[in-house]
Amino acid sequence: MTDLPVYELKRLFDAPCDLVWRTWTEPELVQRWYGPGVTSIVHKMDVRVGGEWLHEMQWGGNSNYQRADYTEVAQNEKLIWLHGNTDADWQVTANPMMPDWPRWLTTTVTFTPNGEKCDMVLTWVPHNASEAEIACFAAAMDQMGNGWGKGMEILAEVLQELKA
Repeated sequence: MTDLPVYELKRLFDAPCDLVWRTWTEPELVQRWYGPGVTSIVHKMDVRVGGEWLHEMQWGGNSNYQRADYTEVAQNEKLIWLHGNTDADWQVTANPMMPDWPRWLTTTVTFTPNGEKCDMVLTWVPHNASEAEIACFAAAMDQMGNGWGKGMEILAEVLQELKA
C-alpha cells in the first residue's frame, strides 16, 4: 500500500472562527476568494452531510467545474468533503489540464479558536486514487500553495471587511 501524500495549509486569521466559517459556507463570500484571478461562480452550496457544492471557475472563455460532496459538517469547527473535477453536467471526470490528477480528493478544513483569532487548517489527500494519480498529486504539492496562498490573502481581506 502506498502512503498517501498530504497537502496541508495552515493559516491564523485575525477574526473569530464563526466569521472564518462563513467565508467557507456562504456562496456570496466563497465567490470572492475561491479561485483567485478567475470569475468564481457557486451554482449550489448545500452545507450539510450529504449536501453538495457545485462550483465553476471562468477565465478567458474557459470554464473549470468542480463538485464537493460534504461528508462531515460541524458548524464553526470542521468541514470535510470529497472534491472532484467535473464536466458541465457535474459528473466527475479527469481534469482536462492534468489527466492524471486524482478524480477525488478528501478535503478537510478545521477552525480552532485562538483567543480572538482562528487557526484554520486545510488538508487535501487523494481519495481512491491510482498510483499515477497519487504521483501526479505528490509532484504538484510544491506548487499548491501558490493558488491556495493567494486565495487565503483575499479571504483575510474579506474577513477584515466583515469585522468592520
